[in-house]
Amino acid sequence: MNGTEGTLALGPKVSLILAISFPLCYGVFSFIRSRQVNFVSILGFVSVLLTGVFGLLELNPLTMAIKEASVPLIIAIVILVSIRMGKNVVSSLFFNEDVIDLQRVYAVLDERNSRARFDDMFRKSSYWVVFSFLLSSVLNFTLARIILQSQPGTEEYTAEIGKLTGLSFPIIAVPCTIILVVVMFYIFKQITKMTDIPLEELLKTDK
Repeated sequence: MNGTEGTLALGPKVSLILAISFPLCYGVFSFIRSRQVNFVSILGFVSVLLTGVFGLLELNPLTMAIKEASVPLIIAIVILVSIRMGKNVVSSLFFNEDVIDLQRVYAVLDERNSRARFDDMFRKSSYWVVFSFLLSSVLNFTLARIILQSQPGTEEYTAEIGKLTGLSFPIIAVPCTIILVVVMFYIFKQITKMTDIPLEELLKTDK
């Protein structure tokens, strides 16, 4: 057996299917175990799935790069439109009844006539979430253009798809997650500042 056969003895398409099956199976297993999904998890699941499908279709590297950038870009647009329409979907991530005692927060804010100031703070913070997905889109496109250099359908192209999937987490997911965490802590800090209620008294925990 020569070096090429030993590297991808199963063939490029079978190897690609096996490569993407692991993150997809993990995502399904995680959902079955927790019975919960979130925005970021859905983004990752859809992105990996599309990477595999586009790879099997042997689309050219530029099309793959556009695909990599399109998912977070679409999400950024959806969030931005929701903010403009006054129906901020970011609240489903950080500020919902499952996470925090909303009735108590709003009651105090209404007593202090601070509801409008809080809504303005939350809206401005949400733009950072939009920025995180725009950053993800740019990084996805750039990384794909750098890594994908071979012809679709070749063993080299399959290896590059695997490398792209492997590098997407440290290069893309980590900085974007950091931004989301910073936004989350900022919002919670502002809630405690505006209500004078300790965060531990507002957060809902399973007892």
